[in-house]
Amino acid sequence: MRLVVQRVRQASVEVSGATVGVIGHGFLVLVGVGQGDTTADAVYLSKKVADLRVFADADDRMNLSILEVGGKILVVSQFTLLGDCRKGRRPAFTVAAEPELARSLYQEFCQQLQGQGIGVETGIFAADMQVHSTNDGPVTLLLDSRKTF
Repeated sequence: MRLVVQRVRQASVEVSGATVGVIGHGFLVLVGVGQGDTTADAVYLSKKVADLRVFADADDRMNLSILEVGGKILVVSQFTLLGDCRKGRRPAFTVAAEPELARSLYQEFCQQLQGQGIGVETGIFAADMQVHSTNDGPVTLLLDSRKTF
């Protein structure tokens, strides 16, 4: 699984002109599921996101987690995170998971976050979505359950 985690002041997602998810202070998390990903990947990344210390403490240092600041998370599925752009001009999505697996692990990731006491809003899986956000910092992190950066 591959994530883009952005610390935001606010974020929302629309489908067909209707807002389906909205948060204030917290994270916008874009989720891509790859072939071979399992529940273990969703569990690992949900814990990693919940424990990331990227919110300011009293000394204005990135030292607090989303749990400690009471933030919420807007989770949006985005299979294009698995796009391979190394050859040619069109991304190849051959390593992206089939929709059934991707939907299941996307939902598992959200449930794992909720199970840790985090408020979660979502987009609609596989829908054409418009995502709006105000980045805070900006702080943007790439997480992958299989490789390090």
